[in-house]
Amino acid sequence: MTQENLDRLTALDASFLHQEGAESHMHIGALTTFDGPPPQFGELLALIERRLHLVPRYRQRLARTPLDRGRPVWVDDAAFRLEYHVRHVALPAPGGRDQLLALLSRIFSTQLDRRRPLWELWFVEGLSDAGFAFIFKTHHAVIDGVAGLDLATVIFDLESERDAEPQPPPEWTPGPNPGRLGLMTLGAVRDARDSVRLVNSALSAATHPQESARRLREAAEGVAEIAWAALNPAPETPLNVPIGPYRRFITVDARLEDFKTIKNAFGGTVNDVVLAVVAGALRRFLQSRGVRTEGLELRALVPVSLRGADDGGDVIGNRLAAMRGSLPVYIADPRERLDAVRISMEGIKESRQALGAEVLAGVQNFAPPTILAQASRINFSTRLFNLLVTNMPGPQIPLYVLGRKIREVYPIGFLARNHALAVAIMSYDGQMNFGLLADSQALPELDQLAGWVSEAIEELLALARGGGGERSATAD
Repeated sequence: MTQENLDRLTALDASFLHQEGAESHMHIGALTTFDGPPPQFGELLALIERRLHLVPRYRQRLARTPLDRGRPVWVDDAAFRLEYHVRHVALPAPGGRDQLLALLSRIFSTQLDRRRPLWELWFVEGLSDAGFAFIFKTHHAVIDGVAGLDLATVIFDLESERDAEPQPPPEWTPGPNPGRLGLMTLGAVRDARDSVRLVNSALSAATHPQESARRLREAAEGVAEIAWAALNPAPETPLNVPIGPYRRFITVDARLEDFKTIKNAFGGTVNDVVLAVVAGALRRFLQSRGVRTEGLELRALVPVSLRGADDGGDVIGNRLAAMRGSLPVYIADPRERLDAVRISMEGIKESRQALGAEVLAGVQNFAPPTILAQASRINFSTRLFNLLVTNMPGPQIPLYVLGRKIREVYPIGFLARNHALAVAIMSYDGQMNFGLLADSQALPELDQLAGWVSEAIEELLALARGGGGERSATAD
């Protein structure tokens, strides 16, 4: 690997490193359960070895520039050992869901080792139903969790048939370590390239003044909307308190068909229904804590992928914008609450929030590390949002690993500093599964919250089936 091929973290990738602390772990992941007998551990290692070249970042570690002059870069890990990253464990008896979620909670309570590639895969046996599970854990700086390429996407298969004679893994030779001088030179070269990009942008604006003026106007509107959000902070709630390092994770099972039934009855999108369900559950949580909900509107951080068709093969790193959606917990009626969410989200989609976020991210790419660290603290501040809510569309067909069918997939978000709850949702093969990650001390009633999520779904579904709204042709 030459210096020319070394990848420097984007400002957004680096912000996840700056935000991480003893209590805020910035890794994300997923829990997948499987039907069928567990494979041999050696079989799994061989499968990953054959396909690891498709995700080169998984063999790379972070390297910091001297004196932290610039953002870190990814370099090949000459000491890479697959067996370190793929862990093999068995649940204690009776091997039920409680034991599996307890294991996952412990795994997500510890940070990844920054001296190594930032990922782990836990292969879990001993499940009471004779199946097995994978727990994926990857730092957010590696993968955006919405549209990027990760290990799961390359080891999952569309068919149950296994290769009779699998191909041997391609040979991998780590590139040379650039050393302090190489990293310093790299920083200077990249800074010069950034300056050239600025000059090229200025030249492009001069040769296309009308188009540039339009883009500048739209970008200014987007930045202004984000500035307004910062000046009008999210309300103080029991969800926004100091947190510790210990996590608890719980799941909620639902059906994608039910969410579509609701959105077809009342209009909007599946994502609107998701936000309305979360708002309904949080309304009950806040009332259980004695919080008055009259006039109270929470703010959710809703990540949106900025990847487009023109990205080509560039699938490494984060391409996200943070939209801030409304959670109207002040509305008691489920139908009215969904209407309010739908109207709010339509306004956000017509706004310039995503463009403003992308503009600010682009500006941060030119910022020194100290400024970038300050920007990271602002981006993840409780002034901007109360909790993370991310909804990821998944494949609606069965997936397989080594001939075994994936039964369930539950996504796992992250907790930023002073944020006690993250709600992640993923659809897969007709399912609509929720993963609730919480600080174990700040949110001891997580089981109740999961029950309130299920109740909020059932309330809307009963109204939809009872003819409470007209069928809408609004697409997802």
